[in-house]
Amino acid sequence: MRRYDSYKDSGVAWIGEIPEHWEIRSLRNFLSYVSIKGHGDKQLLSVTRENGVIVRNVESKEENHNFVPDDLSGYKLVEEGQFVINKMKSWQGSYGVSSYTGIVSPAYYVCNLRFENKRFFNIAIRSKSYVPFFTQYSKGIRVDQWDLSPIALKNIPFIVPPLDEQQNIVEFLDEKTAKIDTYIQEKEKEVRSLEELKQAEIAFAVTHGINPDAPMKDSGIAWIGEIPEHWDIHKVKEHFTERKEKVSDKDFPPLSVSKMGVVPQLDDACKTDNGDNRKLVCKGDYVVNSRSDRKGSCGVSSLTGSVSLINIVLCPRNINSLYIHYMFRSNGYIEEFYRNGRGIVADLWTTRYTEMRNIYIPVPPLDEQQQIVEYIQQKTAQIDKYISDVKRQIDSLKEYRQRLICDAVTGRINVQPKL
Repeated sequence: MRRYDSYKDSGVAWIGEIPEHWEIRSLRNFLSYVSIKGHGDKQLLSVTRENGVIVRNVESKEENHNFVPDDLSGYKLVEEGQFVINKMKSWQGSYGVSSYTGIVSPAYYVCNLRFENKRFFNIAIRSKSYVPFFTQYSKGIRVDQWDLSPIALKNIPFIVPPLDEQQNIVEFLDEKTAKIDTYIQEKEKEVRSLEELKQAEIAFAVTHGINPDAPMKDSGIAWIGEIPEHWDIHKVKEHFTERKEKVSDKDFPPLSVSKMGVVPQLDDACKTDNGDNRKLVCKGDYVVNSRSDRKGSCGVSSLTGSVSLINIVLCPRNINSLYIHYMFRSNGYIEEFYRNGRGIVADLWTTRYTEMRNIYIPVPPLDEQQQIVEYIQQKTAQIDKYISDVKRQIDSLKEYRQRLICDAVTGRINVQPKL
C-alpha cells in the first residue's frame, strides 16, 4: 500500500506517526453530553462490541442478559447520529454512532456529535487504534465493573484528516471490508457444513453401525429406522442406574454440564447457595443437564465431583459409556430428549429420568461398540482438524480487516485516489 509523502509524531505511542497535514484534536471538540428521559415508548437500543449501536431484541434470551424494567421512562433518548457509550464496557469497544432513534439504559452516555462525516468518525473511533484510550480511562475494582470517566473521555485525542480524505477513506474501507466480510461468511458457512458433516457421521455410526454390508432389520422405532440385524433395542433403564447420592461441593469439586460435556466449574460466581445439596458424580458416570439437554448438554465425566440437582446422573452397566456419550449428543437423541421432556417454554424444558428411562437405544455387541467409538474418534478428529484450519483462516481475515481499518484511519496507508 502507498504511504503519504511526509509524517509527524502523533504523540501517542501505539499510533505512532500520522500524515503531516492531518490534525489531532480531543473529543471535547466534538462531543457534548445529553440526557433526555421520558420516552419509554421508543424502541430499545443496545451497544455491543461487535456491532456498535443496535436495536435490542427483547425476545432473545441469548442476546439480553440484563433486566429490563416495566417502566422505561428513566431510559435515555438516543437520536440518529448521536454517539452512545456503554460506559462499563467501553474498554471492550462497546460504543458507536447510532443509526437509530430509541432509548438506552440510564447507565449509558449519550452525546451529541459535532462531526460532519459521522460515518468516518464511527469507523475510526471503533477501530482497534482507539479502544486502548477507553481502556486507559476506565477504572474500577473488577474488570466487568469498570467505569469510564466522563471527563477523561473528552480528553481522548482524535485524528482528523481533511474532509475529502475522510470520505475517500470511508469509500475505500466500505469496498474492501465488504469483500473481506464476504470471504468470512463463506468460511463460516464452510465451518457449519463441516459441523453438520461431523454430526451426521456420529448419528449414522451409533444408529446404523460402520459396516455397510451388514444385514439390516427394522428397529421398530420410526425415527431410527433400520439397524444391523444382530443389534438389540433396549430401554435406557436396562443399562443405567440413577445415582442420587447427595454431597457437598466442599467435599466434591463442583462440575458443570454444558455443550462442552462435563467440565470443572471454574467460576465461583456460578456456584449456588445449595453447595451442600448437590449430586455425586463418579468418574465414568453419564450426566445430563435436564434443562438444556436439547442443546447437547450432556456427557461422560472424566472426573469425580458434584453437580446441581437439575442434572441426571447415570451409572452405566454392560454398555460402553463413550458409545452412549456420542449417541446422546447426536441430533436425533437431542430431539428425543426434547420429545420426552415437559415444560412451558423451550428454555425451561425439563427432561426427567422417569421419562428418559423409557427411551429406546440401539445396542450393538460390546466389542462393536468400542469399534464404533474408535471410528467416530478417528473421523471427528479429521473433521475437527479441517474446522480448526478454516477457523484460523477466519481469524486471519478478521485480523486483516481490523488492521486495514486501523492503518487507513490513522494514515499508515494512503488510500487517496491517484491524481
